[in-house]
Amino acid sequence: MAAAVGSDFDAATAPFRRELVVHCYRMLGSVHEAEDLAQETLLRAWRARDRYDERRASLRTWLYRIATNACLTELEGRARRPLPSGLGAASQDPDAPIVPDFEVPWLQPLPDTYLRRDQVDPAAWASERDSVRLALVAAMQLLPARQRAVLVLRDVLEFSAAEVAAQLDTSTAAVNSALQRARAALAQAAPRDTTVRAPEDRAVRETVERYVRAFEAADVDTLVTLLTDDAVLEMPPVPLWYAGRLDYGRFIARVFATRGGGWRMVATAANGQPALAAYCPDEAGVLRLHTLQVLTVTAQGIASNVVFQDARVFAAFELSPVLEPGH
Repeated sequence: MAAAVGSDFDAATAPFRRELVVHCYRMLGSVHEAEDLAQETLLRAWRARDRYDERRASLRTWLYRIATNACLTELEGRARRPLPSGLGAASQDPDAPIVPDFEVPWLQPLPDTYLRRDQVDPAAWASERDSVRLALVAAMQLLPARQRAVLVLRDVLEFSAAEVAAQLDTSTAAVNSALQRARAALAQAAPRDTTVRAPEDRAVRETVERYVRAFEAADVDTLVTLLTDDAVLEMPPVPLWYAGRLDYGRFIARVFATRGGGWRMVATAANGQPALAAYCPDEAGVLRLHTLQVLTVTAQGIASNVVFQDARVFAAFELSPVLEPGH
């Protein structure tokens, strides 16, 4: 191993840990599994440090080879991680039973703390943000594991075809073929929506602020005006989901009728998108964490809201279980 790396393995690999987690997340769709696989990658690298040859590959390329193959092994025989909209038709019944399905390995959101806010190049920051959008990660789950790996390594991380071939122990021709198939499948599953706006966009901030005010006021009429005509509401681990302003609004009206008003929303961010932690008052008036809502905002309004109610997701975002007075 190169002396500069061998002298302090932790210091040499530390700059790559965050991006390895994000890479594993794109592959696996789970923050917790991504953390585990990134740690496993560094452990494997440490054990193989004497075999590393800096003349054959950079340290970053070598680590990505280990991480990608660890993910491929993890994905063998595994079902994809979906969102509810990927499992069946939308419901039109606002009173349908809300029954969680914990047997499904649901897609998880990624806290924005994993993304590089220190990017000097705005284009580089936008590229990383766009590459983890929730809808895109969900669509990538539809790809066979090796096609997913090729797509991420080539189109997101911009490794050359030759580098990817070396990482996956295959030929350049096979990499190019897999990339072509992956791009075609992804375009069919999730056509690129150029109207999606960045969280820092002023119009996005204003839309989210209006959504928060309407939600906290239990004002369904105003809330639905902020939605696109075909807005989608889904709620893992509940397989139930709704499409369109009318059904979205009817379901939210049911939520307020059942849980009452007095909700509070706390802004956060997930997958490069605006997100809100929703707190609902209990019988004693204590505001308790209820859900994490991840919004997709376009030029036409809020196009999607994926509402997560999972203790593991809450832990990943370090959300307080109770909202203290004054927050």
